[in-house]
Amino acid sequence: MFRLRTLTGLTALALCLAGCGAPASDAGTDTAPVAATPVFVEPSSAAAPTSPSSTTPPAKQPAKAIPKKSAAPRTDVKYVFPVKASNVAYHPTHGKYPATDIFADCGESVVATTSGKVLEVSLKDTYKKGSPDGPNNGGLSVSLLGDDGVRYYGSHFSKVQSGIKAGVRVSAGQLLGKVGRTGNANNVCHLHFGISPPCAKTGDWKTRRGVIWPKTYLDSWRKKGSKSPVATVKAWEKKNHCKP
Repeated sequence: MFRLRTLTGLTALALCLAGCGAPASDAGTDTAPVAATPVFVEPSSAAAPTSPSSTTPPAKQPAKAIPKKSAAPRTDVKYVFPVKASNVAYHPTHGKYPATDIFADCGESVVATTSGKVLEVSLKDTYKKGSPDGPNNGGLSVSLLGDDGVRYYGSHFSKVQSGIKAGVRVSAGQLLGKVGRTGNANNVCHLHFGISPPCAKTGDWKTRRGVIWPKTYLDSWRKKGSKSPVATVKAWEKKNHCKP
């Protein structure tokens, strides 16, 4: 009788364990665990990713517009003497303001001192003798903004080469026109040559006609040198509050 009761108790215990399920810590590998109530834990900032979804790169955000900056002046530019002729003379000084008159026969070639973009071109001689100083003094002229950030101005042309106009890019040594005596040239064939910063880029003729002495640079370029006026022009620009 005792044996029967013992077996009955063991059977009841086995049925209870089968129906209720064993604790997760005691369950065998072949027994499926009972689903537990999920517990959510906020991940710490230092916690490493634990799921495949957490290793997925975040969606790219639209790129913010970056303001365009003006291209920095180049320092590797080539310089060329502005008049392509063997019989040339020029002076270290000039009347009233820093510039140089390069004397050569009318019809000799005027070329771009360096690579850059044409800023202004005058194709018509409207100067009247005795009139006040002004932009018409130059007669036929070309203003060039070099890739070094410096402006180079030549005037008194007898002819401006076809295709040379504002906005056109030119390379060092490219033909711009011919030496002449238009404008206030006192009937003498020469190229007025001025170096300046592009304060207003166009229209500022008092600056455009020249603000630093060109002779030392012309001396270098005539000997195939590469002396640059950038530092001197920048110093003048800062001192005179030049605004491009």
